[in-house]
Amino acid sequence: MFNPIRLRSLRLRRPDFRTHRKIVVCDGSVGFTGGMNITDFHSESRSSVYWRDTHLRIAGAAVWALQRLFTEDWYYAAEQLCPINADTFPPPSHDGEHLVQIVGSGPDSSAFAIHKAMFTAINQATDRLWMTTPYFVPDESLLMAITSAALRDVDVRLIVPKKGDSRLVDLAARSYFPELLEVGVRIFEYEARFIHAKTMVCDHDVAIIGTANLDNRSFRLNFEVVAIVFGEAAATNLASAFTADLRDCREVTRTDVERQSLSTRFGQASARLMSPLL
Repeated sequence: MFNPIRLRSLRLRRPDFRTHRKIVVCDGSVGFTGGMNITDFHSESRSSVYWRDTHLRIAGAAVWALQRLFTEDWYYAAEQLCPINADTFPPPSHDGEHLVQIVGSGPDSSAFAIHKAMFTAINQATDRLWMTTPYFVPDESLLMAITSAALRDVDVRLIVPKKGDSRLVDLAARSYFPELLEVGVRIFEYEARFIHAKTMVCDHDVAIIGTANLDNRSFRLNFEVVAIVFGEAAATNLASAFTADLRDCREVTRTDVERQSLSTRFGQASARLMSPLL
């Protein structure tokens, strides 16, 4: 069990530190990561009770980095080395078709690497920036990067769930809508099911798929992992999935925001005060 709460012994780790990583490695040669958990809610069924998610299959040398994160998690949780042998990290059988960078971050490091990677990607976007996240509670630096991208005429689009699994997070997320719409960011609410994918397409050569939401908890409190895939093919495939999701979305307009009741706005503003903890 990862970082359990122990009442009988002193554990010098905060109980709100948790792993949000989803890692599967098969024989050291094939790896999987992304938003999918091991649960019945993740299925290809079109039923409204199932979640819409995005997962990535990786083969080649990048699997080593994914497996290394697993062994680090094992050591953190068990406080002993993960059993490994010479076959645990087999050499790749062939060169891959994509350049893949595995980025992990967590409260065990002050580098906050995933936050920096996404901040950099957003700031370097020149043509398009398409993001999907179930929890949108950005810090000031990420919010500034997104609004700045829109102001320099980048096609910035954001897909969030129409109704998430946390009312408080939904309220906080919608508190950011007015300032995003003001600068030209296009916001879409996914209506078909609960969308749980965490993806980002930057221009036509960078695709990011992983476990990290665009929120403070993912960037600073959770142990997370993302795969950054470089190349036109991966970006095109992820952009196609984004475009397909738009068919199940309704675009949020400035009129929608202006028509909100005073009580709704007050709830959103109140929830936003808690954004550093969400």
